[in-house]
Amino acid sequence: MTEVLLILLAYLIGSIPTALWISRYFFDIDIREYGSGNAGATNTFRVLGSKWGTIVMVVDVLKGLLATSLYIFVPYYLHLGAEWDRINLMVGLGLAAVVGHIFPIWADFRGGKGVATLFGMILAIQPLVAVCCVGVFLLVLYLTRFVSLSSILASVAFAVLILFIFNEQVPLYRAFAMAVALLVILTHQKNISRILRGNESKVPILKYRDKKRHRKQYNHDK
Repeated sequence: MTEVLLILLAYLIGSIPTALWISRYFFDIDIREYGSGNAGATNTFRVLGSKWGTIVMVVDVLKGLLATSLYIFVPYYLHLGAEWDRINLMVGLGLAAVVGHIFPIWADFRGGKGVATLFGMILAIQPLVAVCCVGVFLLVLYLTRFVSLSSILASVAFAVLILFIFNEQVPLYRAFAMAVALLVILTHQKNISRILRGNESKVPILKYRDKKRHRKQYNHDK
């Protein structure tokens, strides 16, 4: 019964619509009516800029981290011998938070894609894997400025790390890793199409780098 209540609480935490509340409070708009129509960090970067996008991303990560860490309120899962059970519960708590982010009860069940919250969940379960995924995400973001592509490749890297590099043995965790990669790819179908067509929006970061490249190209053309 305690586990069920914790999963419900995790869902409610995940349901906090960070992007929507920020867009309404500071800009008097509904972020879901602009850009891609999602209430997530990527669309906030696109519509409100890097400052607010970063804030939304950090808070959404913390939602997943906090929700997944709720297992500490059940003493049994703190015992060394309960490792598999603990991971299973953490996966359940994290998934509840991600579902809450995608279908938030506080925002008419219209949320974001859950990638940042999902990362918070991974950070709680296995920090080293999370750091590796962040590395992939930041590298792709630096090279392309596509948050969507960065998210996709980071999710694929997560599956590869769990299944082959770290070779995790918990069956639910392995299944979860494969499901994450598939889910992120499926929820980014429109983004993939826009990337292939060449009209996917880039986040407004690394402007200095881009201006420098443009100046070099301009001087070269001259």
